[in-house]
Amino acid sequence: MKLHVDRDMCQGHSRCYATYPDLFDIDDEGTAFVVVENVPPEWEDRAHNAIANCPERAIHIVKESP
Repeated sequence: MKLHVDRDMCQGHSRCYATYPDLFDIDDEGTAFVVVENVPPEWEDRAHNAIANCPERAIHIVKESP
C-alpha cells in the first residue's frame, strides 16, 4: 500500500503526523507528507485511520498499476 497527501488540500492540521509520526512528517509550511514508500501490512490499519481522521480528506491510497 502506498499513501499520498494532496498538498493543495492539506491545511496543516497535523493530525496524521501527531498520531502516526512513523508514517507522516510536516514540512516548513506545515503541510504533511508521507515518509514511507510502502506502508507495511501491519501498519495498514494506521493508514486507514489517518485517512479517516484527516479533516480535509487530503490523504489517499495510491492505486498501483498491475
